[in-house]
Amino acid sequence: MPTLPSWLTEPLWDQFFALLPHRLEFDPTHPLGCHRRRVGDRIVFEKLLQVLRFGCSYEAIADSTCSSASCRGP
Repeated sequence: MPTLPSWLTEPLWDQFFALLPHRLEFDPTHPLGCHRRRVGDRIVFEKLLQVLRFGCSYEAIADSTCSSASCRGP
């Protein structure tokens, strides 16, 4: 079940996405040449909505799609 209805999240996502810089799928500047894919921006956006909606911690919403560290950012 979605956190919020799509008629509310889609306009929010469109505005949020317009502010994001273009990033490559892999980080070419990683010192170890890491080839791990980035977590998708949309997945992180949905996780942040869950944190705001339910008032829970990042650890509580972490799952196989996005870790709590990915939600918190660098």
